[in-house]
Amino acid sequence: MAKESHPDRDLIQGEWTEKSLVEKLLEPVEKPAPRPWRVVLAVGAALTLAWLYALFVTLTRGLGTWGINQPVAWGFDIVHFVWWIGIGHAGTLISAILVLMRQNWRDSLNRVTEAMTLFAVLAAATYPLIHMGRPQLFYWVMPYPTHMALWPQYKSPLSWDVLAIMTYLTISTLFLYLGLIPDLALLRERSQGWRRKLYGWLSLGWTGNAVHWQRYRAVYVLLAGLATPVVISVHSVVSMDFAYGIVPGWHLTVFPPFFAAGAIYSGFAMALTLIIPLRKWYRLEGVITERHLDWMAKVTLASGLGVAYIYLLEIFIAWYSAEPAEWAQQLWRMTGPYAPYYWAMMLINVVLLQTLWFPRFRHNLTWLFVFSILANVGMWLERFVIVVISLSRDFLPGNAQLYFPTWVDWTLFLGTLGFFLFGLALFIRIFPPIAVAEMVHLFHKLRH
Repeated sequence: MAKESHPDRDLIQGEWTEKSLVEKLLEPVEKPAPRPWRVVLAVGAALTLAWLYALFVTLTRGLGTWGINQPVAWGFDIVHFVWWIGIGHAGTLISAILVLMRQNWRDSLNRVTEAMTLFAVLAAATYPLIHMGRPQLFYWVMPYPTHMALWPQYKSPLSWDVLAIMTYLTISTLFLYLGLIPDLALLRERSQGWRRKLYGWLSLGWTGNAVHWQRYRAVYVLLAGLATPVVISVHSVVSMDFAYGIVPGWHLTVFPPFFAAGAIYSGFAMALTLIIPLRKWYRLEGVITERHLDWMAKVTLASGLGVAYIYLLEIFIAWYSAEPAEWAQQLWRMTGPYAPYYWAMMLINVVLLQTLWFPRFRHNLTWLFVFSILANVGMWLERFVIVVISLSRDFLPGNAQLYFPTWVDWTLFLGTLGFFLFGLALFIRIFPPIAVAEMVHLFHKLRH
């Protein structure tokens, strides 16, 4: 009887030996960087410097440098806070949930997406910090004992935000670092000079014996179990910042699943935006195959359909509730001065999304890359619709006021994009962008 092929055999394509596979996976760290990497690093560094200048202007001159007004007290800062938190969800989803589900296709993708999560959450954290008005007193939101017994207001979703995001950042960082340890030990043995000292210090004395591997696997699964509810809870908590308000268009119980689906959708879209160029620049087609990208496109489609459904549900709820302010808010979005933003969001996240049903489009890497960028543009527009458009018109017609972002608003946003790209570029230069130990394990699993 012929031996059945392993169902995941095409996750590693080409003729490989263990040595050649390891050499290929370590190329981004050990070989000279390609020109596109240098361009990304330079652009990221330039935008990061602009970001630091915009932060300096904000902290020295105050929030009057932003375009916020009354009633639009939340402008680009909260739009981008929610946008970046959403982007960070793909890393934890791939790391945690797919580990528990024993999905082998995550092994080529988890390292890049975990790093993406780390830098996205760090970028997001800057916005509520500088939006406080008195950022030097940020520690007031932390639960710490004082002689005056001043504690954060735990009935407020803003306090939940702090706890949820700090938990999310902690678990994501631990997940990333734990997965790096075996690869750091490998690099320790292959490096010289300061790199050898750095990798030796970070690898925590890893030798790869059976006890180390047993403890590594146990802790990895434990972290996956802890991180799985965090994936859903973090953006659900962020949504409650809005759902607990009485602003028309916000006071909806559907917001937690809406935000969670949108986070997964935007996170996987950003992962595709990063992985497709990385795959081409470093010639990783044998380990990041079309099947990996196809699965990512399918998850993007599934989560995007949830988002599209809730878009339509919002319209129905506004009409069926017979609440004049809710229906007026919906008409304001669809026909008011911000209508082009609303319909652009619907075009991308509802209409163009349907192309991912067809293998012809999912296997077209050019379209997949373009759509991944458009998807995050669409999710940015969604956050703009929720935050800015909803606040610009509330219950009182006399409160209507349009929002116009300033150069500081735009520079803060572009600067966080630069910080994100700069951090990722440095990361894949110092640490392997694909988990070497996991891929070697998968290689032996598929070949025997």
